[in-house]
Amino acid sequence: MRRPGYVLSAVALILAGSAGTPAAVSSSFAPDGWDQELRLSEAHDNNPDPKIVEVDLTARVADVTVAPEKAVRAWTYDGRLPGPLIRAHVGDRVIVHLTNNLPRPTTIHWHGVRVPIEMDGVPDVSQPEVGTGGTFTYDFVARDAGLYWYHPHVLSAAQVGFGLYGALLVEDPDDGVGVADELTLVLSDIGFDDHGVLESADSGGPAGMVFGREGTYVLANGKVHPTLRARSGAPQRWRIVNAAKSRFFLLSLEGQDFYVIGSDGGLQERPQTTDSLLVTPGERADVIVTPKGPPGGTLTLRADLYNRGYGSVEFRIPEDVLTIAFSNEPTLAKRTLPTLHRDIVAPPLAGATAVNVELTLPPAGPDGKSEFHVNGVPFWKAKPFTARIGETQIWTVKNSTKWDHPMHLHGFSFLPLDENLKPIRPMAWKDTLNVPIDGTIRFVVVFDERPGMWMFHCHILDHADGGLMGHLHLLPGSPE
Repeated sequence: MRRPGYVLSAVALILAGSAGTPAAVSSSFAPDGWDQELRLSEAHDNNPDPKIVEVDLTARVADVTVAPEKAVRAWTYDGRLPGPLIRAHVGDRVIVHLTNNLPRPTTIHWHGVRVPIEMDGVPDVSQPEVGTGGTFTYDFVARDAGLYWYHPHVLSAAQVGFGLYGALLVEDPDDGVGVADELTLVLSDIGFDDHGVLESADSGGPAGMVFGREGTYVLANGKVHPTLRARSGAPQRWRIVNAAKSRFFLLSLEGQDFYVIGSDGGLQERPQTTDSLLVTPGERADVIVTPKGPPGGTLTLRADLYNRGYGSVEFRIPEDVLTIAFSNEPTLAKRTLPTLHRDIVAPPLAGATAVNVELTLPPAGPDGKSEFHVNGVPFWKAKPFTARIGETQIWTVKNSTKWDHPMHLHGFSFLPLDENLKPIRPMAWKDTLNVPIDGTIRFVVVFDERPGMWMFHCHILDHADGGLMGHLHLLPGSPE
């Protein structure tokens, strides 16, 4: 589906000075070194062409310190957790040369990016596994602005849980947001013992798979409870991705607001304000925060309890994600946040093909093993769904289990619909959408190009490995 660009009004962030004279915000208000503990390392661009981003990326095991006296022998990209931030602009060609120095085969999936099928990173479907000592070159055009991310699709739950993930930021210099202080925030978790040995990927057996395993340590850009410095009243733009294999992040900032301007596929139709922000595995959020507090004081970003199924709220407490430490400068005067508008046109639904999907969890078999089903079968027994180039489909996904399932579609974005098949406002392009316990979601997708075998799955990666995935075979030619 072709995604239109941004149409912006009142795009400048205006600061009301003491004399009441407006002035455009174009410089930083943050203290020196404000993001030092959270700043991501960036991949080095080896190509002098300004329209080509070409990087080398090595998957390898490395010792990583996530907190004082807390080190883990993690699976990493370039020895970093998370992997290096790859930064590009809309229209850039992105070339990534992967070298696999891990003890197991791997791949890279470019989550949310409209890549050719050959670049999608699904073994035995879009490419062969990259074996130990092997290499593979990913080559695609970054067509859409937004925050995306990369991770393996070989033993996904294990490899992501061990630390293999990183962010891809595709910027549009004309997006008009106008906030100079920007942070890319990769949320995740990891489990390891006192000796830095990773928790087994099959811990808890079948029950662990059904729950979706969470690591003991909550990480923000690879750190346990880091500190972000700020001036009270100064706006910051946070681009957030949940790269955890199972953990949901229901974020709160001690009652202060998040000004949500975008989602998976870049800016949304219009901003909205909320005091809590749910980011499920695989999802992204683009928000402006204006933290306020007494000079020299602190504010805590927390992950509150969210019921995604049995065991997710019982006998648990909220997790501190990071601390905001205020400088001793006085609080800035109130800012008028940008009034952004993106012209998103929902595709016509007349003649659309209805696709019905039901997610179930039958009772465990005599061997005690459980498996999730999509329309009555686990993925290894399923036949692909089909579509034709140019076909519009309306998917209705019913969750008949007692667990949430954030469903992700490879290669294509979609628009969520309500029960009356009207676009949910504000409209936003999505590639990952949560199906709550005993709930139903609906979305419309247009398969406008790139034939091939495309995967869809729950992004609680243990659930995907346990049967909750499938394929859509996009065939050339027009729909009948």
